[in-house]
Amino acid sequence: MHMSTPTDLIELTAALMSIDSTSGSEGAVIAWVDRYLTDRGWRTWRIPVSTGRDDLFATVVDNPTVTLSTHLDTVPPFIAPRVDGGKIHGRGACDAKGIAAAMICAAERLRATGAPVALLFVVGEEVTHDGAHAANDAFAAKRIPATSRVMIDGEPTESTLAVGTKGAIRVTVRTAGQAAHSAYPELGRSATRDLVYLLAELDAIEMPRDAVLGATTVNIGSLSGGVADNVVAPWAESRIMIRLVTPADEVRRIVERWAAGRAALEWGPMVPPIKLGVVDGFTTSVAAFATDIPVLSAWGTPFLFGPGSIHVAHRDDEFVSIEELHAAVESYERLVRAVMPAIMPLPAHQP
Repeated sequence: MHMSTPTDLIELTAALMSIDSTSGSEGAVIAWVDRYLTDRGWRTWRIPVSTGRDDLFATVVDNPTVTLSTHLDTVPPFIAPRVDGGKIHGRGACDAKGIAAAMICAAERLRATGAPVALLFVVGEEVTHDGAHAANDAFAAKRIPATSRVMIDGEPTESTLAVGTKGAIRVTVRTAGQAAHSAYPELGRSATRDLVYLLAELDAIEMPRDAVLGATTVNIGSLSGGVADNVVAPWAESRIMIRLVTPADEVRRIVERWAAGRAALEWGPMVPPIKLGVVDGFTTSVAAFATDIPVLSAWGTPFLFGPGSIHVAHRDDEFVSIEELHAAVESYERLVRAVMPAIMPLPAHQP
């Protein structure tokens, strides 16, 4: 069988990171991984998401029952990879191209033992989860030969097994004012002032808590408004993300009472919180961030594990430890073996 380069885990990670795949522009990285896996004898299927954008499903068996999955899109800006001091730095190092590389290496080892494993790489996770929606629809419609009963999703959890993930919902808050000359503010109404006063109340609002997932959190992500510094602002808006630990409707009611009569609300995409499977022998944690898992509901019992820390994801100094990446290959293999006995026994691994 023809084996193309790179074959080393770190080389593979760097190769993936060298391809700019910010959300919405993932075509090149999906094409590269498709060729890479095909060269190694994997059978691959593209799952259309939008023009020029696909997910990628790969397997070597007819009935894969465990799927290793992560996303290949990244947040901007593109930052090229570099290896230094036992770490690989750059965009996607831990979120989530290093994870994708570790999954591929683990899957290669598992397939050698006959394990019915598959790989699923999706796009759009950092924005609207449209890749996950497409993959879930393709599974349900049997457009791909997926028979997954367990899905192990990859996100940077510091090599712990997450017992649950918070959900997320976005909302845009808009206030309307009346433009006037700033020398005569009494002739107008400042939308920016109204919005600032409104947002200042957020910290005092009692939000839901969950015994496992913890507190609901609110982030004021952006502020904009007005037309000039000598004009009373006729409009203003703020984009907010709320990390959910309870059903979204509960938080929506709270926010709607807070804004009632003072601002208009436009609700955006929502991902619900979810509780996850655990495996003996793995340290556990709670993921305060949202993932594709709730959207990939057709793919079986979900687990969440990955090397690297979410605390450096999305930052210009994003990195992952090379030692932790290598350990993740072993961990993914061990996770698959731990969940497989309920489905079918696996032979012992032969190095």
